[in-house]
Amino acid sequence: MTGERRPLAPRALTEPHPSRLPPEHPDRERLLAAHAAALTAGEAGYLDPATGLFVLTAGFLARRGTCCGRGCRHCPYVDD
Repeated sequence: MTGERRPLAPRALTEPHPSRLPPEHPDRERLLAAHAAALTAGEAGYLDPATGLFVLTAGFLARRGTCCGRGCRHCPYVDD
């Protein structure tokens, strides 16, 4: 549900839900490395190395406090 406050999913912010970044994704390790670097630096996001699109980090999304329902790669609320 969008806009509704709900608890974070029971996983580390560094681990995206498999429906958002499958284990078999060919760029998974590069994406996770870029995400981890942005988290460590306290940045809101990073540039996807393959597409150049800006991707929000799980930390930024968690601080926002709600799920927007737009299918974010690192959504910390997805738990199903």
